[in-house]
Amino acid sequence: MKIALIGYGRMGRMIEEIALSRSHDIVCRIDVDNQEDFASPAFRSADVAIEFTAPAVAYGNILRAFDAGVKVVSGSTGWYADHAADIEALCADGAHTLFWSSNFSVGVYLFGLVNRYLARLMDRFPDYDVRMTEVHHIHKLDHPSGTAITLAQQVIAESSRKQRWTTGTMTQPDGSITTEHQPGTDELAIDCIRRGEVPGIHAIAWDSEADSITITHDAHSRRGFALGAVLAAEYTATHSGLLTMDQMFES
Repeated sequence: MKIALIGYGRMGRMIEEIALSRSHDIVCRIDVDNQEDFASPAFRSADVAIEFTAPAVAYGNILRAFDAGVKVVSGSTGWYADHAADIEALCADGAHTLFWSSNFSVGVYLFGLVNRYLARLMDRFPDYDVRMTEVHHIHKLDHPSGTAITLAQQVIAESSRKQRWTTGTMTQPDGSITTEHQPGTDELAIDCIRRGEVPGIHAIAWDSEADSITITHDAHSRRGFALGAVLAAEYTATHSGLLTMDQMFES
Protein backbone atom coordinates (compact mmCIF):
# COMPACT_ATOMS: atom_id res chain seq x y z
CA MET A 1 0.00 0.00 0.00
CA LYS A 2 1.18 3.53 -0.80
CA ILE A 3 0.88 5.90 2.16
CA ALA A 4 1.31 9.67 2.32
CA LEU A 5 2.06 11.31 5.65
CA ILE A 6 0.53 14.69 6.51
CA GLY A 7 2.42 15.92 9.55
CA TYR A 8 5.96 14.67 10.01
CA GLY A 9 6.63 15.23 13.67
CA ARG A 10 7.15 12.56 16.31
CA MET A 11 3.88 10.83 15.53
CA GLY A 12 4.43 10.97 11.79
CA ARG A 13 7.87 9.42 12.12
CA MET A 14 6.56 6.65 14.36
CA ILE A 15 3.76 5.92 11.88
CA GLU A 16 6.37 5.77 9.13
CA GLU A 17 8.45 3.26 11.08
CA ILE A 18 5.48 0.98 11.69
CA ALA A 19 4.17 1.30 8.12
CA LEU A 20 7.55 0.33 6.69
CA SER A 21 7.77 -2.64 9.04
CA ARG A 22 4.43 -3.80 7.63
CA SER A 23 5.81 -3.59 4.05
CA HIS A 24 4.01 -0.39 3.04
CA ASP A 25 5.59 2.38 0.96
CA ILE A 26 5.78 6.01 2.11
CA VAL A 27 5.38 7.96 -1.12
CA CYS A 28 5.07 11.51 0.25
CA ARG A 29 5.75 13.40 3.48
CA ILE A 30 4.03 16.76 3.92
CA ASP A 31 4.84 19.16 6.73
CA VAL A 32 4.66 22.93 7.26
CA ASP A 33 7.52 23.67 4.87
CA ASN A 34 6.29 21.80 1.75
CA GLN A 35 2.55 22.40 1.51
CA GLU A 36 2.84 22.59 -2.28
CA ASP A 37 3.34 18.81 -2.31
CA PHE A 38 -0.42 18.33 -1.89
CA ALA A 39 -0.51 18.92 -5.67
CA SER A 40 2.39 16.58 -6.43
CA PRO A 41 2.08 13.35 -8.43
CA ALA A 42 3.64 11.52 -5.46
CA PHE A 43 0.86 12.61 -3.12
CA ARG A 44 -1.84 11.82 -5.68
CA SER A 45 -0.43 8.31 -6.06
CA ALA A 46 -1.14 7.46 -2.40
CA ASP A 47 -3.80 4.92 -1.55
CA VAL A 48 -4.29 6.59 1.84
CA ALA A 49 -2.93 9.67 3.60
CA ILE A 50 -2.44 9.56 7.36
CA GLU A 51 -2.94 12.99 8.93
CA PHE A 52 -1.70 13.95 12.41
CA THR A 53 -1.37 17.71 12.73
CA ALA A 54 -2.92 20.56 14.75
CA PRO A 55 -6.60 21.48 15.26
CA ALA A 56 -6.27 24.74 13.31
CA VAL A 57 -5.05 23.07 10.10
CA ALA A 58 -6.46 19.52 10.18
CA TYR A 59 -9.72 20.22 8.34
CA GLY A 60 -7.94 22.16 5.59
CA ASN A 61 -5.45 19.33 5.17
CA ILE A 62 -8.27 16.84 4.75
CA LEU A 63 -9.99 19.02 2.12
CA ARG A 64 -6.75 19.30 0.14
CA ALA A 65 -6.32 15.53 0.25
CA PHE A 66 -9.91 15.07 -0.94
CA ASP A 67 -9.23 17.50 -3.81
CA ALA A 68 -6.31 15.27 -4.80
CA GLY A 69 -8.55 12.20 -4.76
CA VAL A 70 -6.78 10.64 -1.77
CA LYS A 71 -8.48 8.84 1.11
CA VAL A 72 -7.59 10.10 4.59
CA VAL A 73 -7.02 8.65 8.04
CA SER A 74 -6.98 11.49 10.60
CA GLY A 75 -6.10 11.37 14.27
CA SER A 76 -6.06 15.13 14.79
CA THR A 77 -8.45 16.28 17.51
CA GLY A 78 -10.06 19.57 18.46
CA TRP A 79 -11.58 20.26 15.02
CA TYR A 80 -14.15 17.56 14.27
CA ALA A 81 -17.14 18.90 16.20
CA ASP A 82 -17.07 22.17 14.25
CA HIS A 83 -16.96 20.41 10.87
CA ALA A 84 -18.88 17.15 11.45
CA ALA A 85 -21.82 18.12 9.20
CA ASP A 86 -19.51 19.16 6.37
CA ILE A 87 -17.49 15.96 6.64
CA GLU A 88 -20.62 13.81 6.63
CA ALA A 89 -21.83 15.56 3.48
CA LEU A 90 -18.46 15.21 1.75
CA CYS A 91 -18.27 11.49 2.55
CA ALA A 92 -21.90 10.71 1.70
CA ASP A 93 -22.30 7.83 -0.75
CA GLY A 94 -18.56 7.24 -0.73
CA ALA A 95 -17.76 10.43 -2.65
CA HIS A 96 -14.77 10.93 -0.36
CA THR A 97 -13.33 8.74 2.39
CA LEU A 98 -12.27 9.75 5.89
CA PHE A 99 -11.42 7.45 8.79
CA TRP A 100 -11.44 9.71 11.84
CA SER A 101 -10.94 8.71 15.45
CA SER A 102 -10.07 10.67 18.56
CA ASN A 103 -7.74 7.79 19.46
CA PHE A 104 -6.46 4.91 17.32
CA SER A 105 -5.11 2.81 20.20
CA VAL A 106 -6.51 -0.72 20.30
CA GLY A 107 -6.31 -0.52 24.09
CA VAL A 108 -8.38 2.67 24.16
CA TYR A 109 -10.98 1.05 21.91
CA LEU A 110 -11.29 -1.87 24.34
CA PHE A 111 -11.34 0.59 27.24
CA GLY A 112 -14.29 2.30 25.56
CA LEU A 113 -16.21 -0.97 25.48
CA VAL A 114 -15.64 -1.39 29.23
CA ASN A 115 -16.61 2.24 29.80
CA ARG A 116 -19.94 1.86 28.00
CA TYR A 117 -20.77 -1.36 29.83
CA LEU A 118 -19.92 0.09 33.24
CA ALA A 119 -21.93 3.27 32.54
CA ARG A 120 -24.93 1.13 31.62
CA LEU A 121 -24.64 -0.76 34.92
CA MET A 122 -24.06 2.35 37.04
CA ASP A 123 -27.13 4.10 35.67
CA ARG A 124 -29.13 1.80 37.94
CA PHE A 125 -27.37 3.15 41.06
CA PRO A 126 -28.04 6.90 41.56
CA ASP A 127 -25.86 7.06 44.68
CA TYR A 128 -22.82 7.06 42.39
CA ASP A 129 -21.77 10.21 40.57
CA VAL A 130 -19.22 10.19 37.75
CA ARG A 131 -16.27 12.46 36.95
CA MET A 132 -13.40 12.12 34.48
CA THR A 133 -9.72 13.11 34.42
CA GLU A 134 -7.42 13.30 31.41
CA VAL A 135 -3.65 13.88 31.60
CA HIS A 136 -1.49 14.77 28.58
CA HIS A 137 1.89 16.22 27.68
CA ILE A 138 2.44 19.98 27.79
CA HIS A 139 2.51 20.27 23.96
CA LYS A 140 -1.14 19.23 23.52
CA LEU A 141 -3.12 22.26 22.34
CA ASP A 142 -6.74 21.20 22.83
CA HIS A 143 -8.56 20.35 26.06
CA PRO A 144 -10.35 18.24 26.95
CA SER A 145 -8.67 15.65 24.76
CA GLY A 146 -10.64 14.17 21.90
CA THR A 147 -10.45 10.80 23.62
CA ALA A 148 -11.90 12.24 26.84
CA ILE A 149 -14.79 13.76 24.89
CA THR A 150 -15.47 10.44 23.17
CA LEU A 151 -15.44 8.60 26.50
CA ALA A 152 -17.73 11.23 28.03
CA GLN A 153 -20.17 10.88 25.15
CA GLN A 154 -20.22 7.13 25.73
CA VAL A 155 -21.17 7.66 29.38
CA ILE A 156 -23.84 10.22 28.50
CA ALA A 157 -25.37 7.85 25.93
CA GLU A 158 -25.87 5.25 28.67
CA SER A 159 -26.92 7.65 31.43
CA SER A 160 -30.33 8.99 32.38
CA ARG A 161 -28.70 11.52 34.73
CA LYS A 162 -25.98 13.14 32.59
CA GLN A 163 -26.98 15.26 29.60
CA ARG A 164 -23.72 16.92 28.58
CA TRP A 165 -20.02 17.10 29.36
CA THR A 166 -18.11 20.15 30.54
CA THR A 167 -14.53 21.03 31.43
CA GLY A 168 -14.14 21.03 35.21
CA THR A 169 -10.66 22.05 36.34
CA MET A 170 -7.57 22.76 34.22
CA THR A 171 -4.11 22.13 35.67
CA GLN A 172 -1.39 23.94 33.74
CA PRO A 173 2.22 22.70 33.32
CA ASP A 174 3.32 25.07 36.11
CA GLY A 175 0.88 23.40 38.52
CA SER A 176 -1.63 26.25 38.65
CA ILE A 177 -5.26 25.12 38.71
CA THR A 178 -8.28 26.97 37.42
CA THR A 179 -11.94 25.95 37.60
CA GLU A 180 -13.42 26.47 34.15
CA HIS A 181 -16.91 25.36 35.13
CA GLN A 182 -18.67 24.12 38.23
CA PRO A 183 -20.72 21.21 36.86
CA GLY A 184 -24.40 20.82 37.52
CA THR A 185 -25.93 17.50 38.50
CA ASP A 186 -26.77 16.75 34.87
CA GLU A 187 -23.23 17.52 33.64
CA LEU A 188 -20.21 15.21 33.43
CA ALA A 189 -17.07 17.12 34.42
CA ILE A 190 -13.75 16.42 32.70
CA ASP A 191 -10.71 17.60 34.65
CA CYS A 192 -7.67 18.29 32.45
CA ILE A 193 -4.00 18.13 33.43
CA ARG A 194 -0.98 19.10 31.30
CA ARG A 195 2.23 17.58 32.66
CA GLY A 196 5.63 16.63 31.27
CA GLU A 197 5.62 14.26 28.29
CA VAL A 198 2.65 12.08 29.33
CA PRO A 199 1.31 10.28 26.20
CA GLY A 200 -2.18 10.06 27.67
CA ILE A 201 -4.02 8.94 30.80
CA HIS A 202 -7.82 8.77 31.00
CA ALA A 203 -9.65 7.87 34.21
CA ILE A 204 -13.39 7.60 34.84
CA ALA A 205 -14.43 7.53 38.49
CA TRP A 206 -17.83 6.57 39.90
CA ASP A 207 -17.96 7.79 43.49
CA SER A 208 -20.45 7.36 46.34
CA GLU A 209 -20.38 7.82 50.11
CA ALA A 210 -19.75 4.09 50.49
CA ASP A 211 -16.97 3.55 47.93
CA SER A 212 -15.69 4.40 44.49
CA ILE A 213 -14.98 2.55 41.24
CA THR A 214 -12.34 3.90 38.85
CA ILE A 215 -11.29 2.59 35.46
CA THR A 216 -8.09 3.93 33.87
CA HIS A 217 -6.28 3.69 30.56
CA ASP A 218 -2.60 4.68 30.79
CA ALA A 219 -0.69 4.87 27.50
CA HIS A 220 2.97 3.90 27.95
CA SER A 221 3.99 5.51 24.64
CA ARG A 222 2.57 6.85 21.38
CA ARG A 223 3.35 3.57 19.64
CA GLY A 224 -0.13 2.14 20.22
CA PHE A 225 -1.68 5.20 18.56
CA ALA A 226 0.68 4.91 15.59
CA LEU A 227 0.03 1.19 15.08
CA GLY A 228 -3.72 1.78 15.22
CA ALA A 229 -3.43 4.53 12.59
CA VAL A 230 -1.63 2.15 10.22
CA LEU A 231 -4.26 -0.55 10.84
CA ALA A 232 -6.91 2.06 10.06
CA ALA A 233 -5.11 2.95 6.82
CA GLU A 234 -5.10 -0.72 5.80
CA TYR A 235 -8.85 -0.84 6.42
CA THR A 236 -9.49 2.47 4.66
CA ALA A 237 -7.70 1.35 1.50
CA THR A 238 -10.55 -1.09 0.77
CA HIS A 239 -13.52 0.86 2.19
CA SER A 240 -15.28 4.12 1.40
CA GLY A 241 -17.24 6.85 3.15
CA LEU A 242 -17.00 8.04 6.74
CA LEU A 243 -15.27 5.24 8.65
CA THR A 244 -14.94 4.53 12.39
CA MET A 245 -13.13 2.29 14.83
CA ASP A 246 -16.37 0.39 15.48
CA GLN A 247 -16.63 -0.47 11.79
CA MET A 248 -13.02 -1.64 11.63
CA PHE A 249 -13.21 -3.88 14.68
CA GLU A 250 -16.65 -5.27 13.89
CA SER A 251 -15.90 -6.12 10.26
